[in-house]
Amino acid sequence: MDIRRRNNVTVTGCADGPVLLLAHGFGCDQNMWRLVVPTLAESYRVVLFDYVGSGRADPAAWDERRYSSLDGYAQDVLEVVEELDLREVTLVGHSVSAMVGVLAAAKSPGRIARLVMVAPSSRYIDDEGYRGGFSAADIDELLESLESNYLGWSAAMAPVIMGNDDRPELGQELTAAFCATDPDMARIFARTTFLSDSREDLKTVSVPTLILECRQDVIAPREVGAYVRDAIPASQLVTLEATGHCPQLSAPQATAAAIVDFVGAA
Repeated sequence: MDIRRRNNVTVTGCADGPVLLLAHGFGCDQNMWRLVVPTLAESYRVVLFDYVGSGRADPAAWDERRYSSLDGYAQDVLEVVEELDLREVTLVGHSVSAMVGVLAAAKSPGRIARLVMVAPSSRYIDDEGYRGGFSAADIDELLESLESNYLGWSAAMAPVIMGNDDRPELGQELTAAFCATDPDMARIFARTTFLSDSREDLKTVSVPTLILECRQDVIAPREVGAYVRDAIPASQLVTLEATGHCPQLSAPQATAAAIVDFVGAA
């Protein structure tokens, strides 16, 4: 299989620079990174891709069983890394892709050297002694709404997820990204995302890790950032002066600068 075509792989920036692999979150595609790429491309080789089921990836490669688990998305990451023979990769994962990155790093420690987690959540559902931000009933309701009326759910939820009411164009962009995703594939990715529990996986992380959180995020509250930091010994937590769940769009300069500072010092 042609992995580059399957995952709509794009490579830009410095051909001989350190490698940054940017992995998008649920309902999105590589275009969500476009505001940080120009800064990153000045010093790094930047690799972007779309998960199967998202963006311009080949829909013929979709396999419901594979993508009903975060391991399936981690396999996409690893197959892109191996196809391009990437080494010493810094994997930058947004939202659920932060936990996909954890799985990928555990499976290929020789290739993935650092992790950057942008607005991560190790579990979305509250548990005893753990605040994920949602009750089990909240997630059930969210998934039921998504499955019964995906386009309506997208229009209602995207602005909430984006979280910048004074900049409605950002919510509109996220809505458009959600609506461009095949609803049947999106439903599987949503269930895989919002029902995941990656807390035990965090214990496997042994590479330097940067956690980027926003000062206000309804999807990944700040308690989650602190939890992830405490679970990964070789990690640092940076709180961006940004709101919402997508700082690569709402605060691209600050997001890019934090990544550059981390990778440059690693």
